Amino acid sequence: MSTLRIMPSTLNLADRMAAWSYAFRTANPPEQGMVDGVTRWLVVTRAGVLPMTLTSGLIAVLLAAVADVPVDWLNVTLAVIGIVIAHLANNLMNDLADTEVGNDTETYPRALYAPHPILSGLVTKRQLLTGIVVCQVLDLAIMVTLISRVDWWVAAFALGGLFLSWAYTAPPLRLKKRGLGEFDVLITWGPLMVGGVYYAGTGSLPWQVLAAATVYALLPTTVLMGKHIDKLPYDAPTGTTTLPVLLGEGRAKAITQVMAIAYYVGVAALVVARALPWPALLTLVGLPRLVWMMRQYAEPKPTERPPDNPVWPLWWAPIAFLHTRRAGGLLILGMLGWAIWAGVR
Repeated sequence: MSTLRIMPSTLNLADRMAAWSYAFRTANPPEQGMVDGVTRWLVVTRAGVLPMTLTSGLIAVLLAAVADVPVDWLNVTLAVIGIVIAHLANNLMNDLADTEVGNDTETYPRALYAPHPILSGLVTKRQLLTGIVVCQVLDLAIMVTLISRVDWWVAAFALGGLFLSWAYTAPPLRLKKRGLGEFDVLITWGPLMVGGVYYAGTGSLPWQVLAAATVYALLPTTVLMGKHIDKLPYDAPTGTTTLPVLLGEGRAKAITQVMAIAYYVGVAALVVARALPWPALLTLVGLPRLVWMMRQYAEPKPTERPPDNPVWPLWWAPIAFLHTRRAGGLLILGMLGWAIWAGVR
């Protein structure tokens, strides 16, 4: 982890943008350890994982675009902004809760793969709380607006997501500690995010959308599985019984591989069932990355930090994330092409 120091005000915009890019890609400040306000909050919020949430939102947007129903694009836009803000709030809430219950320490992976918001001194507890409040107030405003423009069912998606965000790490439920954190992510990044954005824009929620949402959510769940496999040596002794702790490393890695494969099978099946347009099959171009992931998961974890790994001791999680980003991006690209074609026919 880099030594933190304040970025000089004399740095030019190019240097600042390079720092922001590095922080977004790695959830760490630059190797020089320099941070400004933007870099600080990119690191604190772990903004680098936002592509998974944006993909969920864009899946809903593109499904709505080709659906034979009227779409309110202002509602869709507000809903996508809402889920992104909710993801940021979720990350802040998790860090606060894990620190309060003593799970996050200076020797726990959260403080090793990137500066911990509080423990590293990047922000104070009060600043972290302020960030959470600001996010929740913005999301509350979006929820109230969408309720007034759609109906009260919007609140079910918003409050369901808030509940699962809180319950993931906060007492008394602490779903992560009870082997339910992975299921939490599957529901959140699938039916709640994709379904919520689609419903906000159309006022309907067909089974095809829920099916596509669940299939995509397998990918973010592989990332969490990988992260929890990485944390096995730390979680098992402390009684944090994530799903990989319950299953053991071998079974957990096998299930993660199965979920990654099931994503491609699911997309193909949904295309056959006409729940997804055929250009969604562009995601199959990601199969070489899947093969790479399978090979990596078949090998033991390195005993020392590789020179090109900025988030060590995480190993399995970034592998799954790179695959998720590639497969999800290709899915969006295929669906976007179909939406454009359908719009100009």
